[in-house]
Amino acid sequence: MMRRTVSFTLAMTIVGSLAGCASDISPLGEGEGSDMNMQQAANRADEILDGVLGRIDPEVKWTHDTTSVGSCDVTRRRAVMTIVSAERRGNFLGVVDRFWRKSGYRMKSINNDPDVPAIFAQTKDGFGVSLIVGGEGQVFFEVDTPCVEESEVAESTTQATAPTYDGQEYIPRPNIRSPFWSVGAP
Repeated sequence: MMRRTVSFTLAMTIVGSLAGCASDISPLGEGEGSDMNMQQAANRADEILDGVLGRIDPEVKWTHDTTSVGSCDVTRRRAVMTIVSAERRGNFLGVVDRFWRKSGYRMKSINNDPDVPAIFAQTKDGFGVSLIVGGEGQVFFEVDTPCVEESEVAESTTQATAPTYDGQEYIPRPNIRSPFWSVGAP
């Protein structure tokens, strides 16, 4: 997917320096994960994203954003299409923060900016995870893999819960209302 959301790009510019990059993530250690290739790492990134999105209750609708492939790493992204109002943003961030901490993720940085808050963490197996709130409150999740063995990388097979916007250059702003998450939103 070559499309990119404008607000995600802006949010990454504003808070990207807080997260570091995949090279800051410690490589996979010896043992089972050390033989991982880029496709396996992308699959693990999908599992991480599925896990956090599956823990948000009430459910939010999301779509796939771009997948980036580096020389030895992969980045998977998802954009939340449910409108998360400013009044509910703290609840949303709290749900994700608690789930990541309970999962044993190490918190690397938390940006408490009221307009573009973000959480950056790292899994025990070296995957960088982030939640970034971009323009108009749109929420983005990203997982950066550690450096692994080079291989081809297929698109995610996880079914999006919102339209996929295939063929469009940009993902639109959130446009799905929730009786809970959208309370107070225009």
